[in-house]
Amino acid sequence: MLWLSCNKVPVGSAFCGEGFVISDSNREALLREQGTVFMPKYDSAGLLTAVVVDHASGRLLMVAHMNAEAIALTRETGLAHFHSRSRGRLWMKGETSGHVLRVAEIRVDCDQDALEVRVDAAGPACHTLAPSCFYRRLEPEGTLAALAG
Repeated sequence: MLWLSCNKVPVGSAFCGEGFVISDSNREALLREQGTVFMPKYDSAGLLTAVVVDHASGRLLMVAHMNAEAIALTRETGLAHFHSRSRGRLWMKGETSGHVLRVAEIRVDCDQDALEVRVDAAGPACHTLAPSCFYRRLEPEGTLAALAG
């Protein structure tokens, strides 16, 4: 059994009460959501969504997927690695173009099923050579328009 400390939740909340005990089935969720241990929650394909942003500006650069191997290599080398669903393999961003992503920080969302990878990009992030993969917006009539800058 895991006893929940009430020092991090509002008194009177559903999670805080006299002698409140957390069931074993909720233990993993509580550890994942409130603990300090990295416990990635992969999808059925063994992947997490990785949102890649420019460390200095916060600009959204790309969205990709990471498996355990990609996360391990990213942490080991400091360069962003991903699992390509279309290629069916691990790849390092910039392995052919030289436009690598140097990882400054990895942030983990509340239930650890998505990552924010904050990077310093050595060139365009998009394979189209745009600075960001998000260079168009959807217009009300359903067409795509290029973003300025």
